[in-house]
Amino acid sequence: MDEKQEFHFAAGAASDRRTPLRWVVWHAVRRWPLLALGTFGAIGNALTASAAPVLFGKAVDLMRSDAPSRRTLLLYACGIVGAAFGRVLLQFARSASFEFVAQRVERDVRDELYRSLLGKSMTFHSLQPVGDTLARATGDVRQVNMLFSPGLNWVLGSVMFLFVPILVAPRYHPQLIAAPILFVILYVVVLRAYLRMLTPVTEAVRERFGELNTRLSESLDGIELVKGTANEETERRRFSQVATDYRDAYVRQGDVEARFLPMVLFALTLGLGLLHALLLYRHGKLDIGQVIGYYGVLMLLDFPTFASMFAYSRVITGMAAAKRVLELMNRRTDLDQNRGGYEGELRGAVEFRDVAFAYPGGDEILRDLTFRVEPGQTVAIVGMTGSGKTSLVKLINRIHDATRGTVLVDGVDVRDWHLEALRQGISIIEQDIFLFSKSIRENIAFGRPQASEAEIVAAAEAAQADEFIHGFAEGYDTVIGERGVSLSGGQRQRVALARAFLTDPAILILDDSTSAVDSATEDRIQQAIAAAAAGRTTFIITHRLSQIRWADLILVLRAGQLDAVGTHDQLMATSDAYRRLFQD
Repeated sequence: MDEKQEFHFAAGAASDRRTPLRWVVWHAVRRWPLLALGTFGAIGNALTASAAPVLFGKAVDLMRSDAPSRRTLLLYACGIVGAAFGRVLLQFARSASFEFVAQRVERDVRDELYRSLLGKSMTFHSLQPVGDTLARATGDVRQVNMLFSPGLNWVLGSVMFLFVPILVAPRYHPQLIAAPILFVILYVVVLRAYLRMLTPVTEAVRERFGELNTRLSESLDGIELVKGTANEETERRRFSQVATDYRDAYVRQGDVEARFLPMVLFALTLGLGLLHALLLYRHGKLDIGQVIGYYGVLMLLDFPTFASMFAYSRVITGMAAAKRVLELMNRRTDLDQNRGGYEGELRGAVEFRDVAFAYPGGDEILRDLTFRVEPGQTVAIVGMTGSGKTSLVKLINRIHDATRGTVLVDGVDVRDWHLEALRQGISIIEQDIFLFSKSIRENIAFGRPQASEAEIVAAAEAAQADEFIHGFAEGYDTVIGERGVSLSGGQRQRVALARAFLTDPAILILDDSTSAVDSATEDRIQQAIAAAAAGRTTFIITHRLSQIRWADLILVLRAGQLDAVGTHDQLMATSDAYRRLFQD
């Protein structure tokens, strides 16, 4: 599926993901009333800013006259004060509007990115570094926020201030338009060159930021291995290197920004403009108050000069960040949510027809799989390590999609199922159990948040977990560490079993799910699994004969192919590969 799909918000709108610019503009336009208010504030702020120097110049000329009017001077003074207060209100309107836009765009972008990531296939997540994803979801999304505020906020305000001197200067003398026009022309030329140099540098900074987070994430995720092998110093050097690369990239950005010297243009404009005005005054074409007023108007160019030193950098950095976020969302994935797909009640029939599977760019690890499982049957999948057992069951709930052939559930191709409806009817428990850093109750109820206390306790009792849970001081309210590190392996697996039992799935998949429990607990769990398997299709991946014997059907995999199918007694009599599994 092409991930340049449109993202639908609650209001029914759809984002335009074709280019970063279109995407950013689309998000901004959705807040057009705030943008309109901000633009009004920017225009009004620039115009009222010109009132003070103009009125001050008039006041100077009035004071130099033979009979200055106190009333008129008072009006000029009130006008200057009123313009100052007006500027405060208009500037607040501009800044507040853009800040609201920035915060709401950041919220929408985070939501859009999160939804997109949830819709990606496991193939995508297997290849995409978690640290880089987190960097884009946090740092880059935040940079998109800063693109609007202070970025576009100051850019729009500064652009308005560029035009005011051009509009006001001719009111004093037509020739005085030369200095502000020259400034604008040179400003645009220099700014264009500056942005052309800055763009690739800011993109490099964001890339180094992603690499830094990837290195940090991998080091912390594998901290047990790092410490267990005494590799702390090696990891420190590796992290130091990526941190140095990030620093160097930032220094290069600072170097480019330092070369942008709009203050030189501003100083030249002030000097030349004042000289021009004084020459006109010398020839009697201007009054001294007009010279002062004109110089005050030229001083308005100070704001675009100052703002350009970092506002455009925020915009370019924000666009580079938007490019990274959009690239992640648009990255192709083979997973299709198929929201208009089949949503019937899942009974549990599973069929594979000439199925093959390979990871992108790799060889096929499953080939020519054909078998059928009736609803309610218990199926054991056995084979040597690396034979493809786990990959096989992950094709049933579309964690991965078959690269060739068809996988059917209840006679319907899994690609034609509504993905949510399909997965709600399937529970899978793997050997590597993932638990959230929440309470035990919340972990058990993850698949059914609305479950009652009695249902949660019943599921825990069925999984032989209730006894050890009550051993904790806070019982079911005990908060476990990240990934359940505060629990033993057997305890984690029993919590995962309880979570699966609570969802009451039509298809239950157990991937070596009792490998970390003692023999006594395993016997109790086997009884619970046998009871839970009644009336539902159950797939068990295991090497334990005690679990395989009572399966209705046994699939023997060898090197990714189906070597034999049958019951335990049948395979012991007919399959050399099956017999060797138990002899070894």
